[in-house]
Amino acid sequence: MAIHARSKIALTILTVLVTCVLGFAAEPASRLLTGGEYTKRIEGPAVDVSGVLYAMNFGHDGVIGKLGPGATSSVPFAPLPNGSIGSGARFDRAGRLYVADFKAHKVHVFEPGQTVSSVYFDPRTDDPTGKFDQPNDLAMAADGTIYASDPKRSDGTGRIWRITRGADGKAHGELLTFGNQPMGVTNGIELSPDEATLYVGESRTSSKRARLLAYRLQDGKLVERRLLKTFDRFDLDGMRTDIDGKLFAARPDAGTVAVFAPDGTPLPEIRLLKKGPTNLAFGGPDGKTVFVTQSEGEHGFIETFSVDRPGREFCLLRPPGSC
Repeated sequence: MAIHARSKIALTILTVLVTCVLGFAAEPASRLLTGGEYTKRIEGPAVDVSGVLYAMNFGHDGVIGKLGPGATSSVPFAPLPNGSIGSGARFDRAGRLYVADFKAHKVHVFEPGQTVSSVYFDPRTDDPTGKFDQPNDLAMAADGTIYASDPKRSDGTGRIWRITRGADGKAHGELLTFGNQPMGVTNGIELSPDEATLYVGESRTSSKRARLLAYRLQDGKLVERRLLKTFDRFDLDGMRTDIDGKLFAARPDAGTVAVFAPDGTPLPEIRLLKKGPTNLAFGGPDGKTVFVTQSEGEHGFIETFSVDRPGREFCLLRPPGSC
């Protein structure tokens, strides 16, 4: 057999082995999907059950854009009220779109088919002395429970909220703590597929480093904490899990998406075309397309790559057994 033929076979076998172990090719090919039609505060993103991608700050801060399946240009969806600016966003199983508003310190909700939002949760409703510092990102559970990161960048700390929907449709929130241990600047947040683990990224800690934490949940409380990784350089932002439990986390400035196995083992990071990833979501026809919101200079755009397993949230919105 010719040397080059043997080398080609060996490379093919290696690629198959890497794909089986990691769940995706060693270097998923990333490509730009849209131009710079968003502002530098592009965030979100969230994909509805029909495959439409929603991202924050289209054209102007406070305007939500949407991108249909197969499209390469977004169109306006809806503005947020009174100068609000959206950050993280998620859909629930009923088709409601929730948006964290870091400017007005609340969470908005768009009911299915509506383009006018209402306030879903404002801590001051339950406690006149309480408020969000800066709600940043959201994670959605199957029963509609929302976990929200709440960073306070001015002093390098952060909090986590658990927000539940009552029988009357109204939201009720509680702060989650872990003993007396302080939290850093809480940012990206996500659940494991079995919803027993809450992943929280701290983009800054007292040591000036970013770190990724995994909290075990029990009856809605944080009962155990694991440090998965400390990042000596660059930030840590939005994150999502796939249906198998692999975690994908955006790393601004590094220009990569960090990947972790379900047991927390770090896997090779995915290099992106541009630096400045703020968040990501799974979508596409089979849930295996990853959409990354990217910020560079004064503009924001969407980059995308493919993996071989669908996202947790993609499957959450669909009938059981469809993923």
